[in-house]
Amino acid sequence: MNITIEKTTSPKVKPESSVLGFGKYFTDHMFIMDYTEGEGWKNARIVPFDYIPVHPASTVLHYGSEIFEGMKAYRKADGSVQLFRPIENIRRMNRSAERMCLPQIPEDLALEVLTKFIEVEKDWTPSDEGTSLYIRPFMFGNDESLGVHSVKNATFMIITSPVGSYYKEGLNPVKILIESKDVRAVRGGTGEAKCGGNYAASNRAGDRAAKIGYSQVLWLDGVERKYIEEVGAMNVMFKIGGEIVTPSLSGSILPGITRKSIIELLKSEGLTVSERLLSVDELVEALEKGTLEEAWGCGTAAVVSPIGELCYNGKKYVINDNKIGETTQHLYDTLTGIQWGRKEDNMGWTYPIK
Repeated sequence: MNITIEKTTSPKVKPESSVLGFGKYFTDHMFIMDYTEGEGWKNARIVPFDYIPVHPASTVLHYGSEIFEGMKAYRKADGSVQLFRPIENIRRMNRSAERMCLPQIPEDLALEVLTKFIEVEKDWTPSDEGTSLYIRPFMFGNDESLGVHSVKNATFMIITSPVGSYYKEGLNPVKILIESKDVRAVRGGTGEAKCGGNYAASNRAGDRAAKIGYSQVLWLDGVERKYIEEVGAMNVMFKIGGEIVTPSLSGSILPGITRKSIIELLKSEGLTVSERLLSVDELVEALEKGTLEEAWGCGTAAVVSPIGELCYNGKKYVINDNKIGETTQHLYDTLTGIQWGRKEDNMGWTYPIK
């Protein structure tokens, strides 16, 4: 596809790594591409970062026709930049699009425009330890009418942000509250799609948890309210009596790229990962018996986030003396080593940017 490029005439000053945080600063440009039913994707362009005009009746504003992805570009020691499993994000975005009745983007086209945009913005990729360039592709419906129907017109965009650690705690263990009132999603709903409504609906429980000192909530299933699903905006894993357990993808859990990578990595090392139903009762029993050795969340933003404390029905349980566990540390070191090019990529996961 022909991609027009309009370079900014007012480049921004790049922030110091020490102040980055997560998603607070944005690069000089953004990518935009339009879709019209019957015509397909068109008008691909890279333009200066700016506000975008949206019609007051736009589908996204009234009916939530929106999906997004999260991925990163990493600066290697030799100065080059690479992505981590971008085709997996593209495929997941298309699965989300199908669920939300948004148009598909052919994989080769999506990879082409993503690569071209990162080539333009790659100088924004920081090089300090633990930093990266966060990439946010997203799509929204913008039909200019109030009728409820599948989307006929859509916009696909990519914006980027240099980032540091997702949690202020960094790699230190976080405190998690097991949520027993609100639910995140149900099977047959949109839980396995990466759409904004899932996250908006999770904010109430997250705010309640934050007010009593917890970083995130651990969700239970929406039907029986007994099976573990996700932690905050990440997948979750546990090491119980030597067994690594993660909730199976039942239709209400986001199929995480980091989750998939961890499972594949551990299996390549000869370990078994059990993807199965895990009840909160089984988890509490393991906590009380001391057989829950480690727990961690996993996702693109934080990579892995060790859990040092769980609270359920007012009772607090400390995990591994509130220290990062051996397996969690190994996963973090291995994944980030591959992502930043410090370790050999024997899995074929990295994708170099010119």
